[in-house]
Amino acid sequence: QFGDSEGVRVGDSVVAIGDPLGVELRGTMTDGIVSAISRDVQVDGKAMNPAAKAGIQSGDLIVAIDGKKVSASEDVAALFSRSGGAVSVQVKRDGKYKTFSLTPVYSKADGCWKAGVWVRDSTAGIGTVTYYDPQTGVMAALGHPITDVDTGEIMPILRGEAVAAKVTKIYKSKAGSTGSICCDFLQQPLGALTENDSAGVFGRYSCSLKGMRTYPVATAQQVENGDCQVLTTVDGDNAPRLYKAKIIHISYRGGSGEKNMIVRITDPKLLAKTGGIVQGMSGSPILQNGRLVGALTHVIVDSPRRGYAIFAESMLAASDAVAKDTR
Repeated sequence: QFGDSEGVRVGDSVVAIGDPLGVELRGTMTDGIVSAISRDVQVDGKAMNPAAKAGIQSGDLIVAIDGKKVSASEDVAALFSRSGGAVSVQVKRDGKYKTFSLTPVYSKADGCWKAGVWVRDSTAGIGTVTYYDPQTGVMAALGHPITDVDTGEIMPILRGEAVAAKVTKIYKSKAGSTGSICCDFLQQPLGALTENDSAGVFGRYSCSLKGMRTYPVATAQQVENGDCQVLTTVDGDNAPRLYKAKIIHISYRGGSGEKNMIVRITDPKLLAKTGGIVQGMSGSPILQNGRLVGALTHVIVDSPRRGYAIFAESMLAASDAVAKDTR
C-alpha cells in the first residue's frame, strides 16, 4: 500500500540535490563490528581456521572478547593476539547474542597468534545526494544501503560523514561491464550520517541550499511510465544537470524497494559521457511532472542504458523515521 501510509508526508516539498558525495562510515560501538571469515591460517603447512571451527560465521557482529567490548578492528587484533589460550567471543547474529570459545593458532610466518577471522569496522564510497528535507533537516542519498563487500550485510553506523566529492574521471558503462564515476574526496563536510537503511543513507545536511529548487514528493501511484529527467553530476565542474530519461516499468508489489522502477537513459549527452548508468550515480533524483518520483539505485549490467530506481515515497518514509530517532 502506497500513498496513504500513516506518517508519510507525500506531497510535501523537498530540495532535489544531485550532488556527488563521499561516504565514510564507521561501525557501531553498541552492536559490535562486522566480521567476515576470509581465509585460513597456515600452520606448519596446514590450513586452519579457528573462527570457523568455533562456530563464528561470516556476517556475525563481534561484540566482546573475554568480556571486553570491542569497537574497532585494532581491539579485536590485540585481544586475539595477546596469548595462545582460548578466548570467549560474544557475537550478535540475527538479533540474538551467542558466545563461542575460540582458540587462536600461532603463525610462525607472521610471528603472532591468529584467529582466522577478518573484521571490518569502516567503509567508504561514492554516491549522489537525492534530497534535503527542510521540514526535518534530514538529507537522503544513494537509494540503497551500503553493504559489507564480503558478507552482503548492511553496515551499521557508529559515526558517519558525508563529504563533498569532485568528479575527476568517468569510466563508461558497456554491456557486461559497469562503469564508474571517479571522485576526489574534498575537505568539505556535507553533513553527519546517522542511518544506513535499506532505502538509502540518511543524515543531517550542512551545506547552503541557495538557488536549489524544491519539488513535491510523488506517491507511488503518481509515477507514470514515460518521460522523466535524472538530476546528476558527471562533469568536473561539479554542477548537477538534468538529463532526459524514460520510466519503462513500475512495480507496486512488495520486495526490494531498490527495484520499484526501471529507468532508461535517453539523453545523448549523458550517453556519450557515461554510456548510461554508472556506479556513483546511485541516489540521483528522478523528476517527472514537476515532482520528485524516485532515485536511481543500480545499473542493469547487460544493458547499462537501463537501471533500477526506488520510489521517493519510500525514501521519505525512511528519512522521517530518522528525524524522529534523532530529535
